Amino acid sequence: MVKKVIHGSFKKHEDKLISIIKNFDNEGAVFGNQNRNTIRVVEVGNLKLNIKSFRSPKLINKIAYGYFRKSKAERSYNYANKLIQLEIGTPQPIAYFEEKSILGLGKSFYISEHLDVDLTYKELVENPDYPEHEVILRGFTRFTHSLHENEVLFKDHSPGNTLIQKKEEGYHFGLVDLNRMEFKTLSFEERIQNFSRLTPKKEMVAVMSDEYAKITEKSYDEVFEAMWGATSRFQEKFFRKRRLKQKLKFFKRGK
Repeated sequence: MVKKVIHGSFKKHEDKLISIIKNFDNEGAVFGNQNRNTIRVVEVGNLKLNIKSFRSPKLINKIAYGYFRKSKAERSYNYANKLIQLEIGTPQPIAYFEEKSILGLGKSFYISEHLDVDLTYKELVENPDYPEHEVILRGFTRFTHSLHENEVLFKDHSPGNTLIQKKEEGYHFGLVDLNRMEFKTLSFEERIQNFSRLTPKKEMVAVMSDEYAKITEKSYDEVFEAMWGATSRFQEKFFRKRRLKQKLKFFKRGK
């Protein structure tokens, strides 16, 4: 059984979308990092579509997602529509598909418009000499503040998940990889914590802290201490996990 939900204005392409999902592995071009899920870019008429295939979950999660929880594809679609209602940038959601059986959820697919962008936040981390680096970083900080003011907690606020486009009126920011979000009033601590996964570079945290302090009328020292503290704790946890994984791989190879 396949469950499908297609945005009203794209229902005229329903047959083509179904065909693409059925032949997913042979459609379009592979895009981006394929470590966990697979993304392909497919053209339909004058549309360029970004189709994300979520792998089939393990048995317990197959049941959970099949009967009790919304799939990652459905959450991505719903959250994208919510962001658009709030006038927050994200690629246009088009559809989601779910493969289901008596055992629960199999694969699921989220389809959105594919945007050609100038960069992501990741380029700012990797290239400190990127043109207008500080201008973009301050704009990104204002964008993140606007998310929080709209009661949006983007739990995957990491370097590759913010698309950045340069337009005549300035830089535009948009979110992707949307399946983990929460909508609620956020405390100062939760807002600052949401910056913690973005960069290990102290000088970038200093710029974001300065801009955030100006926006919120808090002191720079208070914001920087909180933001750099949250960043440092995340980095320590991240590298601790990496070291543990390396040890486990070493012991497995030794058997």
